[in-house]
Amino acid sequence: MSERGGFVIWLTGLSAAGKSTIARLIAGEIERRGALVESLDGDIVRLHLSKGLGFSKEDRDTNIERIGWVASRLARAGAVVIVSAISPYRDARRNARALVEEHSSFVEVYVATSLDECERRDPKGLYKKARSGEIAEFTGVSDPYEAPEHAELEIHTEGRTPEESAQLLLTKLAELGLVKEERAA
Repeated sequence: MSERGGFVIWLTGLSAAGKSTIARLIAGEIERRGALVESLDGDIVRLHLSKGLGFSKEDRDTNIERIGWVASRLARAGAVVIVSAISPYRDARRNARALVEEHSSFVEVYVATSLDECERRDPKGLYKKARSGEIAEFTGVSDPYEAPEHAELEIHTEGRTPEESAQLLLTKLAELGLVKEERAA
């Protein structure tokens, strides 16, 4: 894909913003172009790599550090790594970037979907549970989300299909020289 080999795409945003959907679409397209792709979805990583961690700031930072470390090693080995994790704190994302950039490129993508829209989507019913007090320390409700200040790309998903959002990311990756832009035949 890129001359340096693998790289990391880090999708961040609120729960139900569209991170996993965009990640799935991007992964399929990059694989179709011949690259090895590894996806690190926040929910799946918490189940296997970060089991036992809670949702305190310290535990969230530890979770993001683990994801960043794994992503850095996979990218160094040549994989395109697509991370889709809420990753609510700027410092934790900066630390993940630093781990990756020792060997590879890091592309931060802010999936900037409004809280109202995320609550409307709410496929897992998490916002409803957070609003009723069943879930403590829920990002965007009772815990902060610190939006990126210098993301390589900000995608506003409202009014766009997932495919249009994924295309914005593919275009950005081509601009950055990480994937080749495909021309219509």
